Amino acid sequence: MRIAIVSGTVFGTAEEVAWRASELLAEAGLDVTFRPHWQLSELLEHDPEAVLFVTSTTGMGELPEKLQPLVSGLEQQLPDWAGRPAGIIGLGDGGYGDNFCLSVDELEALYELLGLVMLQDSLRLDASETVTHVEDAVPWINEFTALLQAWHA
Repeated sequence: MRIAIVSGTVFGTAEEVAWRASELLAEAGLDVTFRPHWQLSELLEHDPEAVLFVTSTTGMGELPEKLQPLVSGLEQQLPDWAGRPAGIIGLGDGGYGDNFCLSVDELEALYELLGLVMLQDSLRLDASETVTHVEDAVPWINEFTALLQAWHA
């Protein structure tokens, strides 16, 4: 199963979480491709059988600037990914109240538009509660891995 991991980060933490996810998925025997900066054409050509987005939240809850063109491109192109498994890990700060992890909400809307199937609830990591995002994401990633393996079986 070809899995594409896409990350959007400002200070690098989301990218660190994405790298750890790629390591764990690969260790489980899955075909993982992680690029910190996917171009729309590269992602479409890769034609992933599963997708994992790992993103931070910026400003008033938006996606990081470098991730916005890819998401907009997917919204415009609408690749036929219906029924493919997917997951989302979001990083934010609960101190921002209603803006906490709004980037996750935006990606969930994109997934719905593309017909992707969420294998589990999105993980929302709160910087006001933890500074160990990579370690905190591991249980969620392990569950996601098991769900992907069951999906693929």
